Amino acid sequence: TAAIANGGKLMKCRLLKEVYDEKGKKVTTLSKSSVGEIKGWGSDFFVSKNGSWYYLYDMKGRKYKTLSTSSVGEVVSVSSTTFTSKNGSWYYIFDRDGKKIKTLSRL
Repeated sequence: TAAIANGGKLMKCRLLKEVYDEKGKKVTTLSKSSVGEIKGWGSDFFVSKNGSWYYLYDMKGRKYKTLSTSSVGEVVSVSSTTFTSKNGSWYYIFDRDGKKIKTLSRL
């Protein structure tokens, strides 16, 4: 019915996510289908989840690291230069580059 109401042209809806710098200036626009769900952002990066993968992006919207959800677990917080996940009985702290820097037991 949308194509009939639009003169026969079928349009595809695209959801977008806009990235802004610390001064509120728009840096880039990303497609939600490629980025997925944004889990949080730090001072110069953000973490997103799409399917079974976590992606780390710089603030210009460039993906620079891919991590599997099976190894990371569930991302529970993102801060200035780190992010934290929980996986079973463990908390993991990762640096902004996706390197695990600390493991803590959940008591």
